[in-house]
Amino acid sequence: MAYPNVSDILATTIESRTRKIADNVTDNNAILKRLSMSGKIKTFSGGHKIYQELSFAENSNSGWYSGYDLLPVAASDVLSAAEFSIKQCAVPVVISGLEQLQNAGKERMIDLMEARLSVAESTMANLISAGLYSDGTGASGKQVDGLNAAVPLDPTSGTYGGIDRATWTFWRNQFRDVANTATMQADMNTLWAACNRGMDRPDLILMDVVSWKAYLASLQANQRFTDPKVGQLGFPSIKYMDADVVLDGGIGGNCPTGVSFFLNSTYLHYRPHSQRNMVPLSPNRRYATNQDAEVQILAWAGNLTCSGAQFQGRLDVNA
Repeated sequence: MAYPNVSDILATTIESRTRKIADNVTDNNAILKRLSMSGKIKTFSGGHKIYQELSFAENSNSGWYSGYDLLPVAASDVLSAAEFSIKQCAVPVVISGLEQLQNAGKERMIDLMEARLSVAESTMANLISAGLYSDGTGASGKQVDGLNAAVPLDPTSGTYGGIDRATWTFWRNQFRDVANTATMQADMNTLWAACNRGMDRPDLILMDVVSWKAYLASLQANQRFTDPKVGQLGFPSIKYMDADVVLDGGIGGNCPTGVSFFLNSTYLHYRPHSQRNMVPLSPNRRYATNQDAEVQILAWAGNLTCSGAQFQGRLDVNA
């Protein structure tokens, strides 16, 4: 006897795995894993845009005084917010009428759904991982505003988060163009210094294969060590200063060729919607109008935001 509530099994299976799917997507990506460890994953509940608060100036009333000197109390405009569009992605999970008949028992149906959801889960993880490197123009502007938008090749032009980089210098990332890999360490040192402000400094460096190999080749044997926290990150890494250097290249790697991102995770934020973070788009039955099939849609909405572009760096190797 066929189990009648196939859609219910599909919907409830997705719902029961929602938290796990979201966690697996986070754990699958070095950026999201770091943001999770730094407490920089924060949902939002609504609105036309995602607003990311930021400080763009110091308080102009500050200064030294003596005795009965009058203290300035004029209004000091030091806070603003970058605004980011809400981006969406989805992975449909489909089952045909024939598959329903072939998997008649409830347990068999659950096994089938688990297999389909595992594929959907990995597909969603790969989709978001690729999006986190994008410039936000992919899929006709529907893709996530990733690192190529937050830390672009040209820091002096373009609008990011609603703020014009040509006008506002505080919104420009640091950048270094490298002619060849022979000076890799020296160029990294220069970029690192440019990204520093007191205790603010990069804590994660993402590299493609070209940059990774060049950096490894520049190290002495006794410098090749790993961080004991790497086991928590789940990614093999080496250290530069006190930042984790992670390879995101090879099979399934998304880091652009010849690029290293020097990231300060304090100022990066992963902002999924509280009601659309790897959840079924609708728990109701969804039928194809001209096919013997049912579908549930695993959906996500949100964006990657930034509150301190000047603390992010990019190193491009042209050789």
